[in-house]
Amino acid sequence: MREENSALSILDQAHSQGFFTTDLVPNARARILGGGSSINGGFMTRAPKSEIDRIVGLDDYAQVNASYEWLENGIASLPRTGPFQTAYKNALLQAGVTPDNGETYDHLPGTKVGGTLFDENGTRRPASNLLPLYANLTNVQVVINALVQKIIFSGSGTPRAVGVQVMARLSGKTFAILLRNSSKSEVILTAGAIGTPQLLMLSGIGPRDHLQAKNIEVVVDSPEVGKNIVDNPSTRVYILSPSPVEVSLIQSVGIDPSGTYFEALSGTQHSPTVVVTQKVANPRSSGEIQLLTLNADDNPQVTFNYLKDPVDMQTCVSGANTLEEVLLTSSFSHFITGLQPMPSGGTVAAPNRRNPLLKPTINTTLALYCQLSVATMYHYHGSCRVGKVVDPTYRVLGVEKLRVLDGSMFDFSPGTNPQSTFMMLARYMGLEMIKQA
Repeated sequence: MREENSALSILDQAHSQGFFTTDLVPNARARILGGGSSINGGFMTRAPKSEIDRIVGLDDYAQVNASYEWLENGIASLPRTGPFQTAYKNALLQAGVTPDNGETYDHLPGTKVGGTLFDENGTRRPASNLLPLYANLTNVQVVINALVQKIIFSGSGTPRAVGVQVMARLSGKTFAILLRNSSKSEVILTAGAIGTPQLLMLSGIGPRDHLQAKNIEVVVDSPEVGKNIVDNPSTRVYILSPSPVEVSLIQSVGIDPSGTYFEALSGTQHSPTVVVTQKVANPRSSGEIQLLTLNADDNPQVTFNYLKDPVDMQTCVSGANTLEEVLLTSSFSHFITGLQPMPSGGTVAAPNRRNPLLKPTINTTLALYCQLSVATMYHYHGSCRVGKVVDPTYRVLGVEKLRVLDGSMFDFSPGTNPQSTFMMLARYMGLEMIKQA
């Protein structure tokens, strides 16, 4: 998929599955080989060491760096920014999101140009591209057009994963894919922070009361499966630029130590549209996932409780203030008109935040804006946490030969955007599993 076709790819139902949370916020999850890396904004950034230290099991920092490099050498690069992304970076700096950190994969306070999954021709390089680059294709089999319905368990005493039940989408037939009879074999679940707890519950691992209410045989009573899921809330400003803009996804970003990240995308094949976004980092608000049906193809019920914690709302308001200052900079002026409405009221030509009589009301107005316009960042995490659902090696508690490796085990979203760290962890743990075999 090329970059010019990707701005709406998250909403493309051929490649993603949309749903509304109980908060009535539209969301989506990937339904394509490569997962979210096949449909998202493509931004690649590392987590800082302070966050790496929070991830259980990453004790070898040299191996962490080598795993990031392995990933970046395969599917990432530092982009050459066009006029809009360059202007946006300068606007962030002018608005006080400093210093200028240049081009880097590192997560540093200030403004930078980060990495991207798109090459110089605008072609996306999803995680699935790592297979032909690095895998031994003689012992790898990829099954597509198939839906994993549940995990199969066997044995007396402690349940043991022996494979998965799969439905072929084209024929509708159900079949089993079983592990080899080897002490080294195991099932690794990487369905994401929504799909992983859903599959665990459909397989009988989850809160006993909920499973019994759905007439699912309880394999392991695991009360925390699906609990404490988090999505980083965001707010966005949509702008019709008076000047031409390049088609770009996330390239220039701002990292505010107060807890807000800033990014922007520009252009479609038909319109000079610009979207600037702020993300609340490390939100305290959390929710849960529950099954609605017994069909793995259906969306579960998802609640995020966006901005319920007052600290999250304060962070959103702080970020919205900075975002407005970005829109009012001279660096951004070529891409916005004086008639553009401002989140806190007024227009770019006559913003309420510059009116001494209205300035005392700005934060109250922005809080309402945050509440009414809250949107997803698609950075779901936290629904199968270490110590609650999985152990420090990410094995599912209460069963054998079943491991989880995705965002569901994280209690925070690492870096500006988490996908690099999720993929790094997979590489790191793969090396650890080889050592232990």
